[in-house]
Amino acid sequence: MELLRGTAFVKRRIGSRFSLFAKMNGLILILFIPIILVFTYSNRIAFDVISKDLQVSNIKQLSFLSSQIDSRINQMMDFVMTFSKDPNVQKFNGLNIWEDRYDRMQTRFVVQEKMVLQSGIMNIWPVKYTVFSQQNKEAITNATPSFNYDENYLQRNMTGKWTYGDGETVSPNGMKAFYWFYTDSFGQQNILSGSNLIVEASFSHENIQTMLDAYKAGGQGDPFFYHKGENPILNRSASQQLSNDLIHYLDGQSLGDTMQQVVKLSGKSYLVSAVKSPQLDWHLVDIVPLDQILGPISFSRNLFYLSMVLLFVVGISASVLLYRNVQRPIRKLIRGLQSVQRGDFSVRIDANVQNEFSFLFYRFNDMSQQIQGLIENVLNEKLRARDATLKQLQAQINPHFLYNCLGYIVNMAQMKNEEAVVSMAYNLSAYYRYTTRMERQTANLDEEIRLIVNYLDIQKLRNGRIHYDINIPDEMLSQQVPRLMLQPIVENAVIHGVGKSYSSGEIRISGEIADGNCRIYIDDDGPGMTEDQQQALNRKMREPLQEKMGCGLWNTNQRIIHQFGDHSYLFFTKSLLGGFRTEIIWELPSGEEHRHHPFIQGDS
Repeated sequence: MELLRGTAFVKRRIGSRFSLFAKMNGLILILFIPIILVFTYSNRIAFDVISKDLQVSNIKQLSFLSSQIDSRINQMMDFVMTFSKDPNVQKFNGLNIWEDRYDRMQTRFVVQEKMVLQSGIMNIWPVKYTVFSQQNKEAITNATPSFNYDENYLQRNMTGKWTYGDGETVSPNGMKAFYWFYTDSFGQQNILSGSNLIVEASFSHENIQTMLDAYKAGGQGDPFFYHKGENPILNRSASQQLSNDLIHYLDGQSLGDTMQQVVKLSGKSYLVSAVKSPQLDWHLVDIVPLDQILGPISFSRNLFYLSMVLLFVVGISASVLLYRNVQRPIRKLIRGLQSVQRGDFSVRIDANVQNEFSFLFYRFNDMSQQIQGLIENVLNEKLRARDATLKQLQAQINPHFLYNCLGYIVNMAQMKNEEAVVSMAYNLSAYYRYTTRMERQTANLDEEIRLIVNYLDIQKLRNGRIHYDINIPDEMLSQQVPRLMLQPIVENAVIHGVGKSYSSGEIRISGEIADGNCRIYIDDDGPGMTEDQQQALNRKMREPLQEKMGCGLWNTNQRIIHQFGDHSYLFFTKSLLGGFRTEIIWELPSGEEHRHHPFIQGDS
């Protein structure tokens, strides 16, 4: 007992250690989760703040570039309107009736020189100015080569606003210039009266490209000038493929004064911002690669996650090593202890490594071997004692029945009833042929029933009033029961039931399988017992054998307990026939319950 208590203590200690390892692994995992969540949250906040700042900064820079372009255009328009009021310009469009050719040439030279000077002031924004005299059908320009007067050209371009191109046909991929025509006439700018002074201002797409290049040199974007239906004006180092993809996307969008979206192009994310130029009705578009700008943040985030994964892998590797070198031997020991607890003392643990556990396994194997030896010795002694007890109980039962049978033969011989003597001797011979086979302590129920039939036939010879019914299921006939289990009980029914009343003579034997138990009922219609007598008899079955107590029923009850266990017993109660009932109850090891009852009835 001390050894088993020590084994249980070791098992509890090992179980607590095993639980401790699981708790440590769970604690490591719990520590990882909040770190990852906090970092993910802070990284998301930083990412959102930087993205928002990038968007605001980008739209501000783009708006500033658009305002610079509009500012230069406004300067051009202010100059044109002021220039159209210049006396020399007005004189160029006059009648010049009293002036000579030299004065006329001098006027043209002054007008042209003023346009050249104005264009030179804005050397980073070259502008072409042209003055048309509708009255004199002449034109002066600062461009090279000189420009001739063309009435159709003026009529075609007098729209009153900036246009891209002057109506001349260019190649599909050719670049145009921006034009604006101003007339000194009162009223609508798109109507010519025939004597108007018209000033044309135009600048090339290269002016826009220069400003786009300067913008790109100071930022991260790739800007261009866009108008739906026209070839876009790209910066000189623009990515043609990326610009084409974005233009294809913008063609399907409705752009307002400002627009800002995150667009996926070729599997990458870009921040697209657009600002409308009020003067030119074009959009200044900038595309910023978010992956490139936010790449360091994403890289640090991915590096952190990779570090967490590596730490987790290291933790798992350490856990695996602990499992192989500590937990697995502990689990072997636990399984060994569980086997010992179930009664399997032949279990042995193999030690594959040479460490502290090998010594523990060795001591466990030695303990298990010692317990197995002790248990086997005790079990063998118990089996020998049980076998001796069974043989002693059977020896007590057999003479009891023999005495009754021999008494009957003596009585029949005295009465000169040879037929009864022969029948009794024949049945007694068959009975002892069955009972003297001592090599087996058990028999199947079918053999016992045949013996009871033989016994009751003998009793019918002695008492003609006796008749019997036997109703036992086929499934029960194969049950192994102690030999001569039924005979003392049936004999008790014959002697103390039927034999004590001249009006009784019925004996009924029935059986059933129910609730995992086999039950056999032996009923008679004799006088029976009072309820107090039945309770006293049931109580005596659970007590040791006393000298004044009959040994037949008590021995049978003890043999049933020895054979089937403590939950098997004899029970006495009142019979449905009015007499006494004996119930034999024993546990059914396995199998289903059946209800098919063959019927055997004694002869009259």
